[in-house]
Amino acid sequence: MTNSPNLEAAPEALPSEAMPGWKKKVAVFLVGQTITTFGSFLVQYAIFWHLTLTTKSGVVLALAAIFGFLPQAIVSIFAGVWADRVNRKIMIIVSDSAIALATLILAFFMLSGVDDLWLIFLVMAVRSVGAGVQMPAISALIPQIVPTDQLMRVNGINSSIQSSLQLLAPVVAAGVYASMSLEAVLFIDVITALIGLTLLATISVPTLARAASAEKPSYLADLKEGISYIFSNQLVRWVMAIFGLVFLLIVAPSNLSPLMLVRNFGSDVWLLTILELAFGVGMVLGGALMAVFAARVDRIAMIIGTSI
Repeated sequence: MTNSPNLEAAPEALPSEAMPGWKKKVAVFLVGQTITTFGSFLVQYAIFWHLTLTTKSGVVLALAAIFGFLPQAIVSIFAGVWADRVNRKIMIIVSDSAIALATLILAFFMLSGVDDLWLIFLVMAVRSVGAGVQMPAISALIPQIVPTDQLMRVNGINSSIQSSLQLLAPVVAAGVYASMSLEAVLFIDVITALIGLTLLATISVPTLARAASAEKPSYLADLKEGISYIFSNQLVRWVMAIFGLVFLLIVAPSNLSPLMLVRNFGSDVWLLTILELAFGVGMVLGGALMAVFAARVDRIAMIIGTSI
């Protein structure tokens, strides 16, 4: 293996004193990801609202959920292994660029009068695949650039930012969608993606020595090892099964509640905004309760109670 400055022979996480300048790097990364995520939230809300208001069809929204989330669920299984085998920064840039390009193409097609459902579903699928690659890379990159003694704090800050976006994004999406158009929301997402990519490009993220080594195990061996660990560890297997079931049950009410609202109370965008804000407020309150009581309660009991 060559002594390239882009390779990192040290462990992924180090104490603060061994990582000078980490605060600036983390700040730039979080700002960039916040801007990018904000644009993605806008598109997510606007597309589902658009399909709800224009079709009022449960079948259409069910298909939207399939195209919007199933590819991400499948790809993320494999992307978790990729994140340990390639430079995570490049992985994020490539996936985010693909998402932005697909969104831009959809915007231009819709401006020209082409707004067929198959096109929207196709772009949703592409965005979902990109998110399936991007999210594991982001989760793996944060511990790589954050000192071990500051990781919980940074994760808490990032979680608070994400919860805040859940409150801000529906309001902005409603304002842009109601006063302008879905195309305007799509262009905003492209712009936010470009800003996020530019900020990420300024950060130095070395390739892990394991990823660059010619002696690393094959991709399939890594994937098999990860799957074997899940099935051999009783606690991990149980938690994965519970989370899988809970999230499966969450998809239907979270995606079809806008349709129920429109069918029963009218097609005002502000009603959809209030609905999404209610989800966001719930997430913020849940995060706050966890911050206060997490250290005082049994984690297993917490998983069971919140799942029920």
